[in-house]
Amino acid sequence: MLGVFVTALAVVLIVTTTGAGLSSELLLVPDPAHPLAHLVSVPGAKQQQDSRGGIYYVDVLERKASLFDRLFPPDGATVIQQQELTPPGVTQTERIQADQLDMRLSQQIATAVALRALGYKVRIREHGVRVELVYSNTHAFGVLRPGDVIVRADGRSVRSIVELHDIISRQKAGDVVALAFVRNGRVHDVRIKTSRTTLTPRQVIIGFEPQPAIDFAIPFRIRFDLGDVGGPSAGLAFALQILEERGRDVDHGYKVAATGEIAPDGSVGAIGGIEQKTIGARQAHVDVFLVPAGDNYREARKYAHGLKIVPVKTFQQALRSLATLPPKT
Repeated sequence: MLGVFVTALAVVLIVTTTGAGLSSELLLVPDPAHPLAHLVSVPGAKQQQDSRGGIYYVDVLERKASLFDRLFPPDGATVIQQQELTPPGVTQTERIQADQLDMRLSQQIATAVALRALGYKVRIREHGVRVELVYSNTHAFGVLRPGDVIVRADGRSVRSIVELHDIISRQKAGDVVALAFVRNGRVHDVRIKTSRTTLTPRQVIIGFEPQPAIDFAIPFRIRFDLGDVGGPSAGLAFALQILEERGRDVDHGYKVAATGEIAPDGSVGAIGGIEQKTIGARQAHVDVFLVPAGDNYREARKYAHGLKIVPVKTFQQALRSLATLPPKT
């Protein structure tokens, strides 16, 4: 592994509280799903004929857990250890900044996927692995910096996180890995000793959180205004909303909440905080909740309480699932 892949909430709203808190514990609280209609600005947007529906995104409110929270957590809330979200050697501020980078990347990918589905010519090219943040308790600290793009490892070209993970997974703790990265337009060659993580001792890591380095060529820019929400899990909802604003009847009159990290090929990946997000979808009284297939779907069903949960693996499958819903009455 490149780093400690913590459970990504993907869309996280950071809130503060007053009073005494337990610094090592966080409280994850459901937040009602939010409509995207006025948060995504698409050139050439068309007014929808059917105003009954809409696309919604879901997030999770996060705050320090007080002693009262730990003893009497609010309905649907979960108390977790801070290290479950923030890897060792990473500050809370650094983790929030990384979440913001994830959010911006999810918006770019969602834009590309949606415009490609609309028939526009779109180019998406992965050209390495971007360093999102560096763990201070590893040998990568002081060598790599956020923004560096890894392009070669152990003498092999690296274009994606999967390729880099394949190389690092062959190493043992203490092995030295040769890396080449691009910083400010210049290629740098370094050698970094691998480490073990305290959370999962069998994992071998370099010591940084990765993000795909992607070039996009798209015909026009789409603007998003979600304030301080971070993480990648709104990607699926963004892509659906873009089509809706360009005149496609995506929701078919239904209120549709969606969550899932969207990839350049249109696949939909798992997210964290599914319990709180399912409850948040219910609180907003949506009709349908699209979630990543697999564990997320199975977990969401436990908290559905009558809400229709639809598992999806790809963006196209999400569109087909909505198109085959019975007519809205």
